[in-house]
Amino acid sequence: MTILVESEEHKALREAVASFAHHHAHTPGTDNRPFWREAAKLGYIGVNLPEAYGGGGGGISELSLVLEEMGAAGNPLLMMIVSPAICGTVIARFGTEAQKRAWLPALADGSRLMAFGITEPDAGSNSHRITTTARRDPGTGDWLLTGRKVFVSGVDIADATLVVGRTEDARTGRLKPCLFIVPRDTPGFERRKIDMELNAAEKQFELTLDDVRLPADALVGDEDAGLLQLFAGLNPERVMTAAFAIGMGRYALARAVEYARERTVWDAPIGAHQAIAHPLAQAHIDLELARLMTQKAAHLYDTGDDTGAGEAANMAKYAAAEACVKAVDQAVHTLGGNGLTREFGLASLITAARVSRIAPVSREMILNYVSHQTLGLPKSY
Repeated sequence: MTILVESEEHKALREAVASFAHHHAHTPGTDNRPFWREAAKLGYIGVNLPEAYGGGGGGISELSLVLEEMGAAGNPLLMMIVSPAICGTVIARFGTEAQKRAWLPALADGSRLMAFGITEPDAGSNSHRITTTARRDPGTGDWLLTGRKVFVSGVDIADATLVVGRTEDARTGRLKPCLFIVPRDTPGFERRKIDMELNAAEKQFELTLDDVRLPADALVGDEDAGLLQLFAGLNPERVMTAAFAIGMGRYALARAVEYARERTVWDAPIGAHQAIAHPLAQAHIDLELARLMTQKAAHLYDTGDDTGAGEAANMAKYAAAEACVKAVDQAVHTLGGNGLTREFGLASLITAARVSRIAPVSREMILNYVSHQTLGLPKSY
């Protein structure tokens, strides 16, 4: 299979999703759950999940394609990055049979959502400093989870949150990462909405876990393989974030191109002037290059090359974020004052595009990764 030229199946999927998304208008900041449910009915939300559990049997390649086309139509679904891509992937790869039966069919048909909690106030990009800890209750075998998380998307609409905690290794005494499914209404599991400037349907939350008691089967996978399981979810997250950014950039670029064709000043459309046309052409090139790396990363992940996927996913996320920010900026600039009005819907993308440079990992940490892991330079942290 080549990733340079899309298969006929992928082309058909793009066309179908694009048509669907363009016919479902969405106003930024409003409830997009009806759109989510309609997309789920068509099999788009769970396209990456196993057929045996109600999914489409595809991979991150197909899911990222779906998200990109939704974004290009102005209808991106942020929770696709979290629920089917991160949580669904982790459970499908490492969950028990009972966890798979309980969650995968519902994640695939859109009837249930799962959030993902990893970032902490004092850890930032350093996941090794996570202080949310889990300990066993020797009397019952239950887990007791204590800690804090920030910038967790969609907790209020999710049925559970996949929380990254740490348990103590009995042999070394060191803490190791582990993943726990925490239902939304679990006693001691509190949330506080963070007041964001970002105008998105999915809200951000701070979570507090105060000796949250969880049954033994809340642990996902093997207690001793937490790091492997964690990155099994983080690589798809980076690929999906890249797809989200590319879709946003394509949407902004399309609005700018349409405007540049029609807006006439000095007896010619402004798009006839190279000062307008060339930056838009450059934005298109950057987005296409980022898409190629995103497709490569998704392909490597779907074929089981976790190491190769890690490098490519980081590069794809970096390239897509940069291309998105530049495309949005140029689109707003092309429209001039109109680019800042609600009528054209571009101004809100300035903030949204900037997020793609920050989350889920900053561009500086990606450059650290590439300089150290790829180029073999000394580690700086």
